[in-house]
Formats: sequence, C-alpha cells, structure tokens
Amino acid sequence: MLEQSASMFDNMKPMLKKLKKKSYEQNMKDFKHQYGICIDDMLVYIEKQEDKQKAAKEISVEFCEKVKERFSVNGKIRGVVQMDMNMFAIYYIFPSILSSYRDNTKLLADTLCETWGNVFKDSKIGYTDYDTIYNSFSEKIFGII
Repeated sequence: MLEQSASMFDNMKPMLKKLKKKSYEQNMKDFKHQYGICIDDMLVYIEKQEDKQKAAKEISVEFCEKVKERFSVNGKIRGVVQMDMNMFAIYYIFPSILSSYRDNTKLLADTLCETWGNVFKDSKIGYTDYDTIYNSFSEKIFGII
C-alpha cells in the first residue's frame, strides 16, 4: 500500500523552491493528482479496520520508515535534507491528507505528525490545511504587486 510513500518526495526540491501563491496552488494540484490515490488508500485502510488508532499508527510508522530509508546515508539524514523533508510534509503531505473527503483524516494527520517527530531527529513539526497555507501567501510586497 505504501510503496509510493518515499516517491512522494521525488520533486521535493523544485516544489519548495521559490514558493508563491500560484506555484503552490499548481504544485498541490499536481501532487494530489499524482499521489492522491496513495493517500486515499491509507484512509481506506483505516476505515476498514476495527481499531482505527492502531491502523493509523501502522500506516504512519511504515510511511516514515520508507521515507527514512530513502533519504538515509549510513543511517543518518543530513540536516538540510531533513529540514526540506519537514517543510515538504507540512506543505504537501498533511494538507493532502486533510483535503480528502474520507473519514479519519484528522486521525491519520495527528498520528503521522506524532510518528514523524519520533522517527526523525529534531523534527517535532505541526501541520495545517491547504487553505490556511494558501491564504498565508502574499503576492504583494508593501502593497505593491
């Protein structure tokens, strides 16, 4: 189910570079188009399980382990890479989860956020939804376009 989890980070660098309102909007559309099925699969798995908390934890651990395996060099992830991974998760992974119309989005997001902080060094992160991030961008500097 989570074979694609590490590949979600394939375009991490370009998708974080020079983020503006328009580029974030397009990046998110592209991301959801490419990986929305994977996120949907995670949520469907949770829906089908009797113990939803346990299912969310299983998915979160597997997700983080696959990502860690992909970016580790000799068992460690360089600080700058980890920082980019954290930002990418905040900007794309969590908002994509929260924008799903399925049940248990908050459960998965909370569990993944907690697991992320436990698996990755110095990565106690938070998350928010797409609209909050999108609306935080400003196209104007000092009121000038």
